[in-house]
Amino acid sequence: MIYNKFVEVGRVAFIAKGKDQGKLAVLVNIIDGNRVLVDGPSTGVVRGVRNFKDLHLTKYKVPIRLGQRTKGVQEAFEKAGINEQWKNSLWAKKLEKRHIRSNLTDFERFKVLRAKQLRNRIIRTELGKLRKATKKTSAK
Repeated sequence: MIYNKFVEVGRVAFIAKGKDQGKLAVLVNIIDGNRVLVDGPSTGVVRGVRNFKDLHLTKYKVPIRLGQRTKGVQEAFEKAGINEQWKNSLWAKKLEKRHIRSNLTDFERFKVLRAKQLRNRIIRTELGKLRKATKKTSAK
């Protein structure tokens, strides 16, 4: 397996657990094998120490120096357009869909169920017609 997301200064990480869950932050400094200093002024993450277990590394990287100050991190983050890239990624879209589905009411879930049933019924009838047509042509 080839790894392409390394723990390095400037790597953008998704915070999976804790106070700023669901936000993006930039790795500013690596403290040891378990902790890292993160900063995310553009996303509302206050500069602080985080455990690696709480972070998921993304494919995005920001060109910053070791221990870069918050203002420099914000400028590099915005210049690289990380927020726009993140919003267009499949990962972010999947999280958004999960959030929307978790907030559905019982009636909305019922409507989704009925729409899926109707769609599957239409597909099944069309498939049956195609099978019947191919059966007739192969019988001749």
